[in-house]
Amino acid sequence: MAKTIHSCIRVLNEDHSVAFYEKAFGLTVADRLDFPEFTLIYMSNAESDFEVELTVNKGRTEPYDLGDGYGHLAVSVEDLDAAHEVMAKEGLEPGKIVDFAPAGTRVARFFFISDPDGYKIEVIERGGRFL
Repeated sequence: MAKTIHSCIRVLNEDHSVAFYEKAFGLTVADRLDFPEFTLIYMSNAESDFEVELTVNKGRTEPYDLGDGYGHLAVSVEDLDAAHEVMAKEGLEPGKIVDFAPAGTRVARFFFISDPDGYKIEVIERGGRFL
């Protein structure tokens, strides 16, 4: 079987992106691989073995075109309200909390936040299938 190990996000500014993922999700740099044309920064925390790989292409000055799809990362948290409050206090501008219950039964409770490069991250309260 395959094991999911990381997802790559291309970023313009290493310092801004590392600071965002540290403040928003408590991720820390697990490894940093520097090459002549690019740098790979792997970030993780004790909650999971899964890593976010920040890729910095050296010399790039233009933001990446994220397209018109709705791709995103998702993380789960024990206390959604507390996570939202912490991110707001850090000035990270989390979106509004959504109680998603289209047929009257809650499917999920979540909000979205954008990283410095515009990537969307869904923050979901743990429960049901979202543990």
